[in-house]
Amino acid sequence: MNIICFSHLRWNFVYQRPQHLFTRFAKHYTVYFFEEPLFHQNKDCLSIALANENIFVVTPFLNDAQVNTNLAARQAVLLNKLVNEQQIEEYICWYYSPMALLFSNHLQPSLIVYDCMDELSAFKFAPAELKETEQKLLNKSDVVFTGGYSLYYAKKDLHKNIYPFPSSIEKEHFAKARIINEDPPDQKIIPHPRLGFFGVIDERFDIELIRQAAARNPEWNFVFIGPVIKINEDVLPKGENIFYLNSKSYTELPNYISGWDIALIPFAINESTKFISPTKTPEYLAAGKPVISTPIADVVKPYGEKELVSIVNSQDEFIEAAGKILSQKNKESWLKKVDEFLSDNSWDNTFQQMNSIIKKTLISKNNTITKKGEKIYV
Repeated sequence: MNIICFSHLRWNFVYQRPQHLFTRFAKHYTVYFFEEPLFHQNKDCLSIALANENIFVVTPFLNDAQVNTNLAARQAVLLNKLVNEQQIEEYICWYYSPMALLFSNHLQPSLIVYDCMDELSAFKFAPAELKETEQKLLNKSDVVFTGGYSLYYAKKDLHKNIYPFPSSIEKEHFAKARIINEDPPDQKIIPHPRLGFFGVIDERFDIELIRQAAARNPEWNFVFIGPVIKINEDVLPKGENIFYLNSKSYTELPNYISGWDIALIPFAINESTKFISPTKTPEYLAAGKPVISTPIADVVKPYGEKELVSIVNSQDEFIEAAGKILSQKNKESWLKKVDEFLSDNSWDNTFQQMNSIIKKTLISKNNTITKKGEKIYV
């Protein structure tokens, strides 16, 4: 069995949910990770690159002179070429981007999976037709996963076979941060205390919260790791105690987190953050770092309610929480609670549960088709 995954995120962007899942699915399936198109001056074509064992990253390249022509039809031609040339016969279509339905609706997969990772319609620059296209995808899908409980409760009445799968972790990877003692060179020069964040810096970022916290506490140093997208870098907080260290690889992250005193989830409360379930929450905790977060629903419940993460609703509360954490000398009892909570949380478990649901749904679908095709003799 093969999986053709249609993603709005590129494989070599930030290492997150799709990469965690498909490196595991690739042990049992051949995965074709179909990205959004890039434009060039040559004729339309496909780039197919082996990213990992059994994972092929497929990137459509479209002629930029025809940028205003029917992009969906042109991508459909390239998709058909992929299926034919790679001799993909039995396959699952897995969607992260509902907009991919515009050029893949003609396919006849064994199963359709919609992994609703985020409420993309609330993001900046979202296509106007995204909500309508998502509804069509929900109607076609055999199984739906959501990236958190908020999304699940928002969509649970839209599909009969839907399951919540919040962000998981690779505990062993981030637990390295508890024992690493050497700072990377670009972080080594930054004094303590350090308040750090890693991830995409975009319209979800609470710019004013960080600006005010840094200005009011010049002895605190703020470290930000990750790409800046969809916003102008000129609007980001600036100061002698604010450091942007650009993107780092997934492998490097524990080396940086190890040198932080507090980890941050400084998201604004708006439409784009209403349903997010930040993967970094359990990753920070696995690294053994105290966490301060704004009141993101999927962080408040369960992490805030279980007192694993400090939830703040204002600049004053942020400063108070950070001061309290920095003054604490012993966090052993808190770490014990963290480790107990995370004990059963892993991407391996998430994969196994998802794969079990997929197999059951495939069997159920095949049985239904068989029954419909049976002849009745009288």
